[in-house]
Amino acid sequence: MTKEVAIDFSKYSDGLVPAIVQDSKTKVVLMLGFMNAEALKVTLHTKKVTFYSRSRKRIWTKGEVSGHNLLLDSITPDCDNDTLLIKATPTGPVCHTGSDTCWNEKNIGEGVAQEPEFLHYLETIIEKKKAADPKHSYTASLFQRGINKIAQKVGEEAVELVIEAKDNDQDLFLNEAADLLFHYLILLNAKGFNLQQVKDILKKRHSK
Repeated sequence: MTKEVAIDFSKYSDGLVPAIVQDSKTKVVLMLGFMNAEALKVTLHTKKVTFYSRSRKRIWTKGEVSGHNLLLDSITPDCDNDTLLIKATPTGPVCHTGSDTCWNEKNIGEGVAQEPEFLHYLETIIEKKKAADPKHSYTASLFQRGINKIAQKVGEEAVELVIEAKDNDQDLFLNEAADLLFHYLILLNAKGFNLQQVKDILKKRHSK
């Protein structure tokens, strides 16, 4: 995660710089907004993409009304230090019209024929479930019980997968593998990380 961003807000008379938002996983461009120094600071602190509204004359966090936040993955200035490229994970449609993007496009990544990567979609569902009623949501109940319980559950699912690996029941093995992967995604979320960050580490290792 970028902790400091060198950007020259003085290049524009209103002190605002364009901020292009791209889906971290699918690479689809989602929207264009504007940031001042305060919006950038809030974004880096909360890890939720925040802009300055030129019409409302105030700071606003994407999704503060709809609940469809943009979860920050990285921020990179361009070569002139006057435009930002923000890579983020959307938790729902980005445009106020209900479209995936502000250009009325489907958020579909390269090589994906019909829909975005399912694991990315599943991460957005997990993020939404955090705020659900624990009495009616298994995922929310895990978050409520805390990191120790979540980590314990991952360990239990890993043991169950190992046990099934020694047998020849393919359905049971695959279901246990799915259970482990689901709880692993919950653990990543609880620790403030996502699958893309893990994939980035694997890519770096592969390139060596």
